[in-house]
Amino acid sequence: MLKDGHLGIPSTVIPSLSIVVGLLLVFRNSTSYERFWQGTQHLTAIETCIRNLSRTFFTCSYKANGPPLTEAERADTERTVRILLAMMYATKHHLRAEWGSTNLPLLMPNSEVVRRRRESHSMAKPEYSELLPAGTRGFEDQGLGLLLQLSIQVEAYIKRGHDRGWFHAPQASQLTVQLNALVSAYGSLETIHLTPLPVAYLIHMRQVLALFCCVVPFALVGEMGWWSIMLTSFIAFTLYGIEAIGAQVEDPFGQDRADIKVDAICEDLRVETSVLLQEWQRGSDMFPRELSRS
Repeated sequence: MLKDGHLGIPSTVIPSLSIVVGLLLVFRNSTSYERFWQGTQHLTAIETCIRNLSRTFFTCSYKANGPPLTEAERADTERTVRILLAMMYATKHHLRAEWGSTNLPLLMPNSEVVRRRRESHSMAKPEYSELLPAGTRGFEDQGLGLLLQLSIQVEAYIKRGHDRGWFHAPQASQLTVQLNALVSAYGSLETIHLTPLPVAYLIHMRQVLALFCCVVPFALVGEMGWWSIMLTSFIAFTLYGIEAIGAQVEDPFGQDRADIKVDAICEDLRVETSVLLQEWQRGSDMFPRELSRS
């Protein structure tokens, strides 16, 4: 309709459209932030399980009133704790589609590296390859995640500890529960990473945003004239910015500043475990029972 020489529509339509746009954006951002928060919780759960298992392995891996640990037994404990730490790194790289533990030729073209990453072939990761037992081979190209592969070795250590008399049956059961909780949190992270918001919802939301931004200037022009252009630009910037925030935090495991600080979590855990391992190796008072038996 024409009003004062301007083509416009009644401004009363804006509140109705605003409710629809607001509901869509609230659902979008609340869902995205929930994924961000759940991702943080599950990463913390993995970190906590690794801490608990490492602490127990260092403190309880000996037999009461038995002979001192042999070098092979101490090496077995150390190897398993390193595997636990490698599981944190394996989680990070799996969520970022940076696969594996096997070596690639140094002169491989970058395009081939990208292709192998996309097709889930094993990728060398020097930051945690030293934590893995010599000769460890990844099977990501066959669909087996490295964390699940390593969890089998930790489970085998718990079984050996029970057979050696280090862990009584209830304690071994609790250790297995911790390991199961770790793998469960890993599966939940996979669900967050591999389950995006429905495409139909995203398309409809962006169509509604575009429609709203097209309607707004015609509702404002009668009262604000040319100022409606500036106000419409500000409204569009605000609404699309909110939508972009939701898209940013929807998959929070990357390396952007807004993502979860997965690298920092891994490094903090590495520092903690390294200190414990060094103290355990030198027979520190931190482990008095083991010290008295060495």
